[in-house]
Amino acid sequence: MAERIRSADPVSQRQIEVAHAKGLQIVWDRYDAMQPQCGFGQLGLCCKVCNMGPCRIDPFGDGPKTGICGATADTIAARNLVQKIAVGASAHSDHGRDIAHALLLTARGEGKGYQILGRRKLNALAQELGVETDGRRIEEIAEEVAEILLAEFGKQEGELIFAQRAPEGQKKYWREAGIMPRGIDREIVEALHRTHIGVDNDYRSLILGGLKAALGDGWGGSMVATELSDVLFGEPWPVRAKINLGVLSEDEVNLVVHGHEPTLSEMIVKAAQEPEMVKLAKENGAKGINIAGICCTGNEILMRQGIPMAGNFLQQELAVSTGLVEAIVVDVQCIMPALTDVASRFHTKVISTSPKAKFPGATHIEFREEDALDIAREIVRTAVENFPNRDPEKVNKPEGTMDLVAGFTMENVFHHLGGRFRATYRPLNDAIIAGRIRGVAGVVGCNEVSIVHDSAHIAMVKELIKHDVLVVQTGCSAIACAKAGLLQPEAAFKYAGKGLQEVCEAVGIPPVLHLGSCVDNSRILMACVEMVKEGGIGEDISELPVAGAAPEWMSDKAISIGSYVVGSGIFTVFGRPLRVKGSRAVDEFLRKGLEDVVGATWEFEEDPIKAAHIMIEHINRKREALKLRPMMYAAEAA
Repeated sequence: MAERIRSADPVSQRQIEVAHAKGLQIVWDRYDAMQPQCGFGQLGLCCKVCNMGPCRIDPFGDGPKTGICGATADTIAARNLVQKIAVGASAHSDHGRDIAHALLLTARGEGKGYQILGRRKLNALAQELGVETDGRRIEEIAEEVAEILLAEFGKQEGELIFAQRAPEGQKKYWREAGIMPRGIDREIVEALHRTHIGVDNDYRSLILGGLKAALGDGWGGSMVATELSDVLFGEPWPVRAKINLGVLSEDEVNLVVHGHEPTLSEMIVKAAQEPEMVKLAKENGAKGINIAGICCTGNEILMRQGIPMAGNFLQQELAVSTGLVEAIVVDVQCIMPALTDVASRFHTKVISTSPKAKFPGATHIEFREEDALDIAREIVRTAVENFPNRDPEKVNKPEGTMDLVAGFTMENVFHHLGGRFRATYRPLNDAIIAGRIRGVAGVVGCNEVSIVHDSAHIAMVKELIKHDVLVVQTGCSAIACAKAGLLQPEAAFKYAGKGLQEVCEAVGIPPVLHLGSCVDNSRILMACVEMVKEGGIGEDISELPVAGAAPEWMSDKAISIGSYVVGSGIFTVFGRPLRVKGSRAVDEFLRKGLEDVVGATWEFEEDPIKAAHIMIEHINRKREALKLRPMMYAAEAA
């Protein structure tokens, strides 16, 4: 019986077949075994917030119309959504807290192995935060900046500092709706409190509370993570690299880093390059040490170090199934506990490192910033010494890699558009005004096992750039399109419309720009702010010809991201719907009612081509409202 197509990436599809031939149960098999899934849960109508339940609302037949406490379908669906927003916001914001803490330790001389590499960014932040720089050591400046931004997490009153970066129109929306975030942690706690039995039962009030927590993530925790990562590890700059499972080496030690926090992975790269460690690898029969990334830890070291990427979320088990991986080192978020089961069939060591995330069957080497480089050396040594245990009979070297360009940021795009001596967003705005570029779309998010792996990302992005929409990407979505060859300058001539081709050729950029990890969606927010500042295409983010999408979203983080993107005035299309369809009122509030509250709404469409055209139609409406010129090559695009 022929293997069912599970992935749009041929390298992954071949490795799925290899895994099945080896008798491995991987994520697609566990999905099949779970069918049919609970229909009440998919509609968002299952409530477990108290011990009187769980309660299920029947939206179709003669079953219960309220829970035992009297909560309606509207309340239950909204409450479930807000809990997921809060969890997602906490994940990204906790990441930001860890980066700020690492910077603080480094500034105090207590973070062994770290250096403050992003001095330009540090000085810019110091000026924004009112930190004195004249006559002060860089460490003193960094310490004060870190302390100010760490205080944002526990702040109880006022408004988030980075929220002041938003255009005045967007801040007016937030203040009038009562959703301007005060402190990062405070809004997450309040959102969760609202969902406790007997607290907030108005679906509009619940959803606005969720948006407030999400905005605290996007303009708080995530933005802190991005800004301070640039300070600590250096600002990314476009770099060429390779991607896909074929980057795993047959004659080197393969150490795969997987998760989301760069504090450890940056040190692992540093440790693996030390002469003593390279010598140890050769003594153990290897030619060297090959570091490869999966998910957003990989994105972080890709964009700063040019380290190759093995793949995205659904490829983590496939990487282990090659038999080539000496160690897969994990920190937090998107790590499947099944990794240890798959690894037990091979010599691979799963090494967990975070006190927040432990996995039965894994080797735990706990990471501490105070001893960062020494711990990284221990981890690399563990991988190196495992190389002789590799079983050649279990090795299946995947064939196939792709070249990509990664490492674009809001700041360095200035230079690519305007040149080193006239850095500006003017060429981008002018291209939109002239009708060469229709608009900009942010396509982000996860992989989702019910969809053919990567297929929705690739199809949507190809359709957007075909119609002259410049695409910016983060996270697993960026990895998917990189594997398909869309993150190369040459892709403009193969896939993009003529107007976008001309811009890409003139500037020397791909039609799809890699902006980093999923926490780096704050870069997209700031790019929109700069487009508004440059002028000519709207006075607020909600007026820009832009749209967002997450065609294969999976996690609570994606829900928080979507919430703060919509809350920031950007129309956003998700693939599979949020689990609120059991409440018509909640669904309509998300898709229509939020327009008057924050200037944007959600839409849901599983077909990626149809979703792309929903985004294109939205961008066209924004162009018409701004009275911009018709598209220069509209007839050819049609």
